[in-house]
Amino acid sequence: MKGCRPLNDQEVKLVTMSFGGKYATRDKALFLLGLKSGFRISKLLSLRLFDVLQAGRMVDRVTVQRRHMKKKTESRTALLHPEAKKTLDKWINELKANRHIAGDTFVFRSRKGRNRPITRMHAWRILKEAYESNEMTGKLGTHSMRKTFADRIYDKLDRDLVKTQKALGHRNINSTVQYLSFREEEIDEAILAI
Repeated sequence: MKGCRPLNDQEVKLVTMSFGGKYATRDKALFLLGLKSGFRISKLLSLRLFDVLQAGRMVDRVTVQRRHMKKKTESRTALLHPEAKKTLDKWINELKANRHIAGDTFVFRSRKGRNRPITRMHAWRILKEAYESNEMTGKLGTHSMRKTFADRIYDKLDRDLVKTQKALGHRNINSTVQYLSFREEEIDEAILAI
């Protein structure tokens, strides 16, 4: 799949430490949740507090409702990684302190309007600023979080395409194969090694 490239480990560390200002915790939570769940940006922005909190506690698995999914045929659930969970909890505590807490409140709430999430364009600008402040090159955007997740999960699953397909929520294995076609640097290395 053409487009955004994944981030390497050093770039992930740099971006994670790059967020500043009033919404630093929100931005870091958005980045880490995207990086550790593999959800597309539109799915992340659709999350409401009742999706991540139940009985006042953070859930172990986050579910994006079917109506927010790409083909709207079924919901998708992902394990909430401890690092993402910790940062998300910190952000939610900030929302509580500012009295922006109701079950239907968007997790990544915009300051504009009564209860709206930040836009995809705003999320892109947040990440673009983090990438540029660290002088990162190449095509980077919001989808880089999902590409990084795909790259890492593929390796952690011993390059098992079927399991990677499941982790990404793809219905068709061909989508997963296309997703992983960004690994061209391995092909380049092989060519140079012969």
